[in-house]
Amino acid sequence: MKDGNQDGTQAIRRAAAILKQIAHVSGDAPKNLRTISEAVGLPRSTTHRILKSLTDTGLAAYNADTRRYEVGMLSYELGLAVSDRVLGLAPWTACVDRVAERANVTTYLMRRSGFEAVCIHKAEGRTVIRVIPVEVGQRRYLGVGAGATALLAGLPDATAERVIAAIAPEFDAFESLSADSVRDAMERARRTGFAESRGQAYSSIYGLGRGVKAFSAEPDLAISIAVHAQDVDDARIAAWKRIIDDEIAATQGARHRGDDTPE
Repeated sequence: MKDGNQDGTQAIRRAAAILKQIAHVSGDAPKNLRTISEAVGLPRSTTHRILKSLTDTGLAAYNADTRRYEVGMLSYELGLAVSDRVLGLAPWTACVDRVAERANVTTYLMRRSGFEAVCIHKAEGRTVIRVIPVEVGQRRYLGVGAGATALLAGLPDATAERVIAAIAPEFDAFESLSADSVRDAMERARRTGFAESRGQAYSSIYGLGRGVKAFSAEPDLAISIAVHAQDVDDARIAAWKRIIDDEIAATQGARHRGDDTPE
């Protein structure tokens, strides 16, 4: 959060960082004044003033019952604005829906955003018991979870190492994550094409993710699934991989033909 500018751009950068922290998923850390100020590296007094402005405008909200800050309704409303970039995501959200339908598991579309991955779409399977470790709009660091690891694996070596070094202190919030375990998961994803998370981000949850080059030369989207670990075996993992590969290939083929409907 160190920024030499003393004009309004500094305040905007700080407010944006605080909003991203409110939306961030990091273990079980509560989104209160103390944890937010520590995460963005600002004094509590400064963080409190910015939070007050964000809540006054509706970009953030304070839940008096939980004593935590949340993303405000104005942020949600602004996110509904339609643009060409948003419309460009439609084939991929439909792809996620098809994966969830065929695999019968909770499926996510994750987008790389700096050092983080943000969930921009979620589709649930038909089972009564559902696994939802991340909600739409929430953010997590690259390397935390299958989709975020798939995105990390798509970066050049030097960039990936810079990311790991920058976010390594945050791994303490997760029981089974470390810089070395993230590197190992990243290398396996590069070898196999799929990232796996076996309880590292959330205990008892298995995650599987694959990066997608949707709008850039490096994977900028990832499609991932999450299931209870006790429901996983090698045959099911192989079937999920085939479904994800099939639907990604169908979506890419339709986009190359200029057709929104995969064959």
